[in-house]
Amino acid sequence: MGTWRGLRVAFIAGSLFMILAIIVYWDDVRGFNLYPLQDPKHEWPHSDSYPQTTTAGPSFTPPSTSRAVTTTSSAVPTTTTSGTTPAREETGRATEGKQEEEEEEEKGKETQEQRKVETREDEEEKETNSASVYDREQEARKQRVMDVCSGKDSEEFPGRTRPFEQIPNRELDHLIVDDTHQIIYCYVPKVACTNWKRVMVVLSQSLISPSSGKPYTDPEAVPPDLVHNSSLHLTFAKFWRHYGSLSRHLMALKLQHYTKFLFVRDPFVRLISAFRNKFGRPNEDFYRQFGSVMLRRYGNVSGSLPETAAEAFAAGIKPTFQQFITYLLDPETEKESIFNEHWRQVYRLCHPCQVKYDFIGRLETLETDAEHLLKLLEVDHLLRFPSGARNQTAASWERDWFAQIPINMRRELYKLYEPDFELFGYPKPDSVLHQ
Repeated sequence: MGTWRGLRVAFIAGSLFMILAIIVYWDDVRGFNLYPLQDPKHEWPHSDSYPQTTTAGPSFTPPSTSRAVTTTSSAVPTTTTSGTTPAREETGRATEGKQEEEEEEEKGKETQEQRKVETREDEEEKETNSASVYDREQEARKQRVMDVCSGKDSEEFPGRTRPFEQIPNRELDHLIVDDTHQIIYCYVPKVACTNWKRVMVVLSQSLISPSSGKPYTDPEAVPPDLVHNSSLHLTFAKFWRHYGSLSRHLMALKLQHYTKFLFVRDPFVRLISAFRNKFGRPNEDFYRQFGSVMLRRYGNVSGSLPETAAEAFAAGIKPTFQQFITYLLDPETEKESIFNEHWRQVYRLCHPCQVKYDFIGRLETLETDAEHLLKLLEVDHLLRFPSGARNQTAASWERDWFAQIPINMRRELYKLYEPDFELFGYPKPDSVLHQ
């Protein structure tokens, strides 16, 4: 019995010894680590290219496999101290590059937007400055009229101090009224009046288009030969017929509250333009009423004159510019009848000393003036000023046209139109008056 117990004790002791020997052996070959947290050098090598697997307890791997993995891992070259592999590094660089490109693109968009804002601001500032300069020019034009009408530094001229109430109705026939838009336009022949009348026809809707059966909406579509029909326009001269004894009172109210404008032109250039248009080519009405008179009085024509302008022009019989000037200077001309509107002075057509105009335009700056005027009238959204051909008579032609006119006649003619030169700021034509 004692022997069996001794054998059992010996067996148990031997078994314990063998277990301890096995534990020590596996610990030496790194198959099993009893102290993983205290000894980092015994960590299991791994690669960033594969996912790591976490287990609940220590893993068991055959020694041969462990060595193979260790050898393979040590054979991979290390390029960064952070343990980042080339593939991940390239991915990182690509991401950073993309981010930089996006940032640059965003900066570019911001810069472009900023430039657009600055451009808009610059354009607005230019428009504001331009408008300011233009407003000052308009004020200067109106102030000049006021100064001349007040007698400041200017000579006396007929009608300067006459009250508006004393102007005869027949002399108010150039003041066109549009009650709808509260506009009064004084038209001056040979100063873009055809196109401005077309504008007034569209605004007042006084002419029906045969194609649409409705009033014209585009000034350029209005036939130019129709706009001179006086029945289309309501003028101050017609007020007496419409309103009787109230006409002058209504005129005064409209002059006070409506926007009033006119367009002017260098007086001598306007005369040249009128002569070219009415006597430079056959015009039956002007030939019979004026041309034949000039030829009989100043043309030394023997015998009877041709009946028509076409026959006279075909025979080489037509008024000269000198005969035209002589006719204007002849005192008998005004005794017979008031000057025709095409060569009547602007101060007699539009009465600037009695009518305080809100806008004074010039043919020499027609496009700019028309654009500003339509905005002032608040109708620029309704229409545009017609872009038709401009009158081709140029100021540079004055010397040539007056070359054959005696110097004393030129000076008399200037005296006749001097109020227009003074009122509207046109320089004295010294080259014409002192040759």
